[in-house]
Amino acid sequence: MKIIPFPARAEWPALLARPVQSTQQIESIVAPILAKVRAAGDAALVELAQKFDKIDLAQQGLAVNQTELDAAEAQLSDELKAAIWQAYQNIRTFHERQKQPVEKIETMPGVTCWRRSVGIEKVGLYIPGGTAPLFSTVLMLGVPAQLAGCREIVLCTPSNHPAIYFAAKLVGVTKVFRIGGAQAIAAMAYGTQSVPQVYKIFGPGNQYVTAAKMLVAKEGVAIDMPAGPSEVAVYADDSAVPGFVAADLLSQAEHGADSQVLLVSTSKRFVELVNLVLQTQLDKLSRQALAAKALENSKIILVESQPDAIDLLNAYAAEHLILSVENAEAVADKIINAGSIFLGNYTPESAGDYASGTNHTLPTNGFARAYSGVSLDSFVKKITVQHITPEGLQNLGPVVEAMAEAESLDAHKRAVSLRLASLAEANPA
Repeated sequence: MKIIPFPARAEWPALLARPVQSTQQIESIVAPILAKVRAAGDAALVELAQKFDKIDLAQQGLAVNQTELDAAEAQLSDELKAAIWQAYQNIRTFHERQKQPVEKIETMPGVTCWRRSVGIEKVGLYIPGGTAPLFSTVLMLGVPAQLAGCREIVLCTPSNHPAIYFAAKLVGVTKVFRIGGAQAIAAMAYGTQSVPQVYKIFGPGNQYVTAAKMLVAKEGVAIDMPAGPSEVAVYADDSAVPGFVAADLLSQAEHGADSQVLLVSTSKRFVELVNLVLQTQLDKLSRQALAAKALENSKIILVESQPDAIDLLNAYAAEHLILSVENAEAVADKIINAGSIFLGNYTPESAGDYASGTNHTLPTNGFARAYSGVSLDSFVKKITVQHITPEGLQNLGPVVEAMAEAESLDAHKRAVSLRLASLAEANPA
């Protein structure tokens, strides 16, 4: 990785910029796919699967039947099933604690307000095929959907890996379809003869899937968040272990050639050691070519001080941020822009990716400045409720009348005034 020593702050924006994708060109390819699925439904899905994936869905069927889902468990080793089950339990434990009890609040005598959470009725989960079967993402999206009480959980994936089907059963997915790409997003957004229309779509994907999500969002279908290539930033000092840091950088780089890897440090000696270990570890990876390509576009930035490092990291707003420094928790308290933070030498990003309990569906491409990762809240709506007693209206009514009159909204004022007059008649002084 290229070492950039002590860049001036004016250089930071250029150094931290993500690769720019030609969204207009991608959308021009995706928009006709969305239109085709909207117009032709299942027939379009069959045609597009043959065109892009060379899969005959007319013969296989769009839906994965219950027999196939049930058979998946027998195809997995006991070790993998136990690992998936433990990850499921950890993720469920963490997300279950995010439930908020209803709290009734009396804002003034006789005026009570509260808020309750209601699961989104129909949600869609997208799991890409690609080069890795992302059954972990089924858990990350399915567990909070299950806990939220979503009535219909639709999963679309071009992958037929048994671990994906096993995880889908664990989290209570109601329907599974072997559909991939932008057409899967279209199917869930608009509904087809087989695929139910959903109200919110979750899940990662390539640039075409991302563009499809952004386009259907313009039409009123909710999505989890904007997304880009996965990324990690590591802040390390001389208390860190070079081999650990190198492994963390490579674990992100092996996602794909467009993955982002950034190492920040105040120690020139340390980053030089990391660079040496990186090459040794890289040579042993099965996905060596992908990781090497990602590292070509990645950077090591040397800074003068810890305050500089914190400012740089907040400017970058990483999806994953690993703090391998002596005072990691104190530094974490000063981080305001990050998707998920990993503290110390023994908290690899891999733990959060799979099984510690936190969610790995996180904002990328700098969106951590404004977006949170997926949580239980992502799958619920918050509905406010209020109840006002006669006494409460007598207390609150004059406030509303004064404000409505000032805004020249006479009917708003009258809705209160009529009730106040009725109370006055019923209870003359």
